[in-house]
Amino acid sequence: MKKTVLCVWFGAMFLIGLAQNPPSWLSENHRELRYPDEVFITGFSEYIVENGKTPQDYIERAKGDAQADVVKKIRVKVEATTQSNIATLNANGKYSESESFASQASTQANAEITGIKTETYFDPKANIVYAFACVNRYELIGYYKSNLSLNISQIEGFLQTAQNLEAQHEKAKARQQCEAAQALFDKIRNAQDMLTALDGTVSTDDLQQNKITELHNTATQLLAQLAQGIYVYVESYEDLFGVPVDITGNKLKAELALNGCSFTDNAEEADFYLTLRTSVRESDRNEDFVFCYADATVELYDNHKQKAVYSDTVSDKSGSNSQDKAARKAMEYVASKIAEKLKNWLE
Repeated sequence: MKKTVLCVWFGAMFLIGLAQNPPSWLSENHRELRYPDEVFITGFSEYIVENGKTPQDYIERAKGDAQADVVKKIRVKVEATTQSNIATLNANGKYSESESFASQASTQANAEITGIKTETYFDPKANIVYAFACVNRYELIGYYKSNLSLNISQIEGFLQTAQNLEAQHEKAKARQQCEAAQALFDKIRNAQDMLTALDGTVSTDDLQQNKITELHNTATQLLAQLAQGIYVYVESYEDLFGVPVDITGNKLKAELALNGCSFTDNAEEADFYLTLRTSVRESDRNEDFVFCYADATVELYDNHKQKAVYSDTVSDKSGSNSQDKAARKAMEYVASKIAEKLKNWLE
């Protein structure tokens, strides 16, 4: 009995606590005066508490809706800014950049807005839960300016490291640094669009557009440099009836070189790591003619993706007047087969 009384008492105290001192933000006129659009972005929601439900059942839902209202208002402005930028780029004939803007629109629309403050209130007489959310426009502008500068600084660091690595002929590591820099340009674009949407007076200098364009050009040029010729490290194990040889590996390199591949003895600077294991076997004889098979297991590992992208077992057959000649030819044939299969992966 005592437990029941205590529960009822605590429940009553909760409702009284919620009901005390109705907040001034309940009034639409007050919200407009106290939180003007030029300084604040606000959201508001309300829920009637249905029979059998408690205010607690609606508190989080109301808060979520009020916050969503804030995000929606910013989202509309961001999307309008994005579309405006797309139109400008299209007018200048920069279709690839235009597509880049368009592809990011959905990401920007769903951007999380930091610094949203939310309050709730339950009116026991009306049996309604209210929620009010707001964010200070200038605090948000300050956040995105800092975010913009931080990402620019990180890109500068990645590109400087990439240039140092390229000078040391560590091409694979240099490319990884460039790709890390490239990934940050999406965040920069989002911050720029947020700033443009939030501050109608934002300038090109505020957006650091010249520096960003310079960094973007540097990253693009550096990646193009690093993409000139793919570097492959080849690890080959070949057995010609008990004799170690490098027939398949040499033939494979010669054919892949025609496809623009270069080869390195340093596995760390390679774009791809190729493992090749080849053995031979005699299949049959016909009078003075011998037929042999070469069986090769191949695996291609992409150092950038950090995973194997291709693996297979390939066989081919050849004949000659001696076992050695037949096996050697079969090893060359199997190398040509492998090269054909790898060309699509090494472009």
